[in-house]
Amino acid sequence: MPSGPGTIKQWWYRWKSLRLPWRKTWLCGSDLAGNTFWEFKDAMNANRVRRIVRYNPRAHYADVKMAPQWIQWLRHTRYDPPSISEQQLDEIRQHQMKELAAAADQRWASKPSALDPPSKQQPLLPLRPRDPAGDAPQTEPEHREGVRNMAASHDEVVKSVEGEDVDKGRFKGETREPPWKGEKAAPQEEYKSWTPSAAKRRS
Repeated sequence: MPSGPGTIKQWWYRWKSLRLPWRKTWLCGSDLAGNTFWEFKDAMNANRVRRIVRYNPRAHYADVKMAPQWIQWLRHTRYDPPSISEQQLDEIRQHQMKELAAAADQRWASKPSALDPPSKQQPLLPLRPRDPAGDAPQTEPEHREGVRNMAASHDEVVKSVEGEDVDKGRFKGETREPPWKGEKAAPQEEYKSWTPSAAKRRS
């Protein structure tokens, strides 16, 4: 943090700040960077004073920075010029705010973000089929299979080659009833298509 002016410069500032009758310009204050702020009478209006700043001659124009309090004073939005102690307290406040902001950024960076990719993939739950019978193995008849089962008997292979039907039961789908057919109430019951009869003409 920059310190205030030295002892000799402070006495010189006090001398320049005296509003003597023969003076046209007098010093109002300085900032921590060495810039001085002055007031002088307006040539067009004697009841009005104008305010200017004289930058530190040792500083480059690109490096010149002014405190917000002095900017308010130059624009006549502040009546009293800021003191050295007020400017030092403002510098301490800004330094503390930067430290608190850096600490807050560090805390936020240490927490996991929702935008980060997950480190471990969650296992997907198996979806239950709507039809439990849909996962049952569907096998073709023996004469359609390209590869014979090694566990089949020799007689079954011979009959299949000769063209005879080999009933493997419900495991091969030969004698399995279609799932849409329910149990019959009577042996002679058969499903027939419905044919509507002609409507009778009313007299």
